[in-house]
Amino acid sequence: MIDNKHIRNIAIIAHVDHGKTTLVDHLIKQAGTFRENQQVAERLMDSMDLEKERGITIAAKNASFQYKDYKINIVDTPGHSDFGGEVERILNMVDGAILLCDASEGPLPQTRFVLKKALEQNIKVIVCINKIDRSDARIQEVHNEIFDLFIDLDATEEQCDFHTVYAIAREGMATLDPKVNTGNLICLYDAIVNLVPPPKINEGNSLQMMVSNISYNDYVGRLAIGRVRAGSIKVNDEVLVVQEKAQKKLKVSALFQYHVNNQIPVQEIGAGDIAIVAGMEDFTIGDTITSANDPKPLPRIAVEEPTVGMIFSVNNGPFAGRDGKNVTSRKILERLDKELLHNVAIRVEKTENTDAFKVIGRGELQLGVLIEQMRRENFELCVSKPQVIFKNENGRKLEPMEIAVIDVEDSYVGVVTEKMGIRKGVMSNMVQKGSGRTRLEFRIPSRGLIGYRSEFLTDTRGTGLLNTQFDGWDDYKGDIWARMNGSMISDRGGVATAYAIWNLQERGVMLVTPQTEVYEGMIVGEHAKENNLEVNITREKKLTNVRASGSDEAIRLVPVKPLTLEKAIEWINDDELIEVTPKHIRIRCRELDPHKRARSSKE
Repeated sequence: MIDNKHIRNIAIIAHVDHGKTTLVDHLIKQAGTFRENQQVAERLMDSMDLEKERGITIAAKNASFQYKDYKINIVDTPGHSDFGGEVERILNMVDGAILLCDASEGPLPQTRFVLKKALEQNIKVIVCINKIDRSDARIQEVHNEIFDLFIDLDATEEQCDFHTVYAIAREGMATLDPKVNTGNLICLYDAIVNLVPPPKINEGNSLQMMVSNISYNDYVGRLAIGRVRAGSIKVNDEVLVVQEKAQKKLKVSALFQYHVNNQIPVQEIGAGDIAIVAGMEDFTIGDTITSANDPKPLPRIAVEEPTVGMIFSVNNGPFAGRDGKNVTSRKILERLDKELLHNVAIRVEKTENTDAFKVIGRGELQLGVLIEQMRRENFELCVSKPQVIFKNENGRKLEPMEIAVIDVEDSYVGVVTEKMGIRKGVMSNMVQKGSGRTRLEFRIPSRGLIGYRSEFLTDTRGTGLLNTQFDGWDDYKGDIWARMNGSMISDRGGVATAYAIWNLQERGVMLVTPQTEVYEGMIVGEHAKENNLEVNITREKKLTNVRASGSDEAIRLVPVKPLTLEKAIEWINDDELIEVTPKHIRIRCRELDPHKRARSSKE
């Protein structure tokens, strides 16, 4: 067991893409953890395939390394606000945090969110201004903005007196003076060791450990990860697990500790350290593992409630069961229950229909990632358009609000302001940076942002940055204008032909390519007008024996952008569904039969 005075527990917190995972990589490598000739993967902490593909952190992950006489446990947290539930529970495990901020972009909404959570829990914050080598770096201004943010969040005088380190995470360099390139991270290691307090332990108390994360091991099953607050835990100990509605006795079958990002078996873990405990199949986040003889449960983790819901239902289309193996409602519910065990920011509710479940999360991205993971696990399902969750309090209808921070070139300010106005957004701040870019802040209903991101990128020619953060509940703001264009709906099953697409492409934007299999009620394009249009996309050219030199025109097709899950979630209307299978993403009408569709639209 390590003396708790030689343990430091820290989290790396920041807005998305400010360099957290890169910095953690270099902190572990420079501590002398690896042999000189050892092959080490880039972005060591991003272990999920989706994280590597998208270049973002989705789940919080633990690691640890040795620096001099100190054991440093480090947690890499996600930067997207949709995965904010990961940050809230992980801060329970640490005593200090490195707040990373981009030297050009400055504090953004998620910086505000994670800093607020850290200050509430009275965690020691070290500020690290990263990417100081950027050509548009504004080091002193960003430092002042961070100080203003501390003041804005009602930080105490002691918290406002924060220590600042400047870094180029990509090169593994940290310095106390931006003009001096030290070539290493020694000043950051020293700040962690000297400024972050050793873990507080409840002296004299029997065992107390809060489960803050969940993992799985093929040999010993489900693992509970958390910090030991008091006492110590040994292999074969009899302990009590205090859950939300029950208490269960448990024999500790195995104990692990982190070494880098690997789990190493140990016999005993003392107070202040991060422990990984095996022995029970239904650990959940927020449980307390405590002494069976003298139980002292800790208060459960409180997480802000989710705001956006989608209906996940069984795929009942004509092509159901072709691609995926997991197609029944029982399999889908089992998978959603499994997700609930380690994701505290998601809720699942039953609906009137036994084949459909309402999944409520923090945002479109979080639900999109869950759907993508299910797709890769051989699931087939249909999902609906995201809907925000309303609340009723004292007869008032309340809806979730968001703070949207938008960074655009000066020439696009007009079009962005107009679109945000249509979606009931109210501008609260506007700052011209002087570099040809302007930062706008809006307070806008969450439902106003559903489906806006792709339109925003089109309006700003791909140069705009849009970041959002949940900002409480407010009175219902009235109806919001939805998608203007109708759909092109296939009126029969078959195979799409180049000849039919060529004749239809002047009517709108096509979503399918030639030789795509289609069915009745499947959406094959976006109509240029407001109404829906039923089309025959399987039509073939009638062949005759007569030929004339000018009558056969060459068929030229407009290239079709592949339909992605994100694009489909943003595009669909309330009466449409996305059919998700391991190999295909299709958009279809909720009612495939045209007569039933006409009847339901009248109702």
